[in-house]
Amino acid sequence: MSTPSDPGLSAIMSERRQLTNLAYRLLGSLADAEDVVQDTYARWYAMSPARREAVEVPGAWLTKVASRVCLDLLRSARVRRERYVGEWIPEPLPDSAEWSHGRAGGAADPADRVTLDESVNMAFLVVLEAMTPAERVAFVLHDVFRYSFAEVAEIVGRTPAACRQLASSARRRIRASQAPVTPTARRADIVREFKRAWEAKDVNALIGLLDPGATATGDGGGLVSAALHPIDGGEAIARYLVELAGKVTGLAVQERTVNGQPGLVAQQDGVIVMVMAFDLAGDRIKHIWAVRNPEKLRFWPRG
Repeated sequence: MSTPSDPGLSAIMSERRQLTNLAYRLLGSLADAEDVVQDTYARWYAMSPARREAVEVPGAWLTKVASRVCLDLLRSARVRRERYVGEWIPEPLPDSAEWSHGRAGGAADPADRVTLDESVNMAFLVVLEAMTPAERVAFVLHDVFRYSFAEVAEIVGRTPAACRQLASSARRRIRASQAPVTPTARRADIVREFKRAWEAKDVNALIGLLDPGATATGDGGGLVSAALHPIDGGEAIARYLVELAGKVTGLAVQERTVNGQPGLVAQQDGVIVMVMAFDLAGDRIKHIWAVRNPEKLRFWPRG
């Protein structure tokens, strides 16, 4: 129950969805995002009732704290990623409706609190990974969540003009990476054709679906086998996939939504062992991201 010293417990907790959305986009990890949200609330309730009561806009306070925690994590992530085994890919998300349906009793989960839009598709998150921490925070807060540069400056610890420059630099990176938009229905058709060609071990069909300059990246995190370095070239990727299909038995591949876009999920003995996200350029697959690290697949329900 709310008290005079607690400006509405339900109002405070209702900010959780916004905070989770923000932290996931900043960190590319749902597990880390949930930790940030828990830390943010812990800091709120560590304050005295009088200090909490003095906060005029609790939601703004929570956002500021969560953003600063994320900024600190992004700065330390550079060191952590250097120790990561193989390539690091952002944690893939299932469709929230599918997740809720797959949960016993419809229990709430962090995955339910992330809004799936263009700012969480895998290609977008991968570009964010290439930005400096300050660029990423300034861009996400301003361009995605519509905070003013004055508000961003207070969080990042720079002037509004400097934050404007950071966001502008980030925007240029995004534009440079964007391919012509492929309609969702066509995306789904191409991913379906890719699945059929892969299951048939049809090298030529796969080569026809892949851009000649395509790149495939795997993420096993050192916990399961995965290519340690990206595979470049449509033909090389096709031959690798066919060789992989010949070695792995009992793999069931399903079409599923991955970060709001058509993707594939592979199960083996009833366990999800891989989630694949795609980026297309016209009618060709330009990038494939295959996440195998089991720690990044915890939120995926079995189909």
